[in-house]
Amino acid sequence: MLRLTGLPNVARFPRMTVQRREERFELIFHGGEHSTRIDVEFRYLGPREDPETVELELLARLQQLGYQVERRAPEDEPRG
Repeated sequence: MLRLTGLPNVARFPRMTVQRREERFELIFHGGEHSTRIDVEFRYLGPREDPETVELELLARLQQLGYQVERRAPEDEPRG
């Protein structure tokens, strides 16, 4: 499980997207005219943690914190 610290203030950046990319999660927080990005490398996951499971848990946790979350298809997953 990832520890969520140092996230942008939900009042200033209420919307966010998560995308699984090669070797990392990309979290983009959107607010007004500004956005900020946080990359979380998979090396911070436990050795037995599945990236997809962690991603879904991350989305749920961010939603609990008040963010409007959107999940984008993983970088290597075909769109359709």
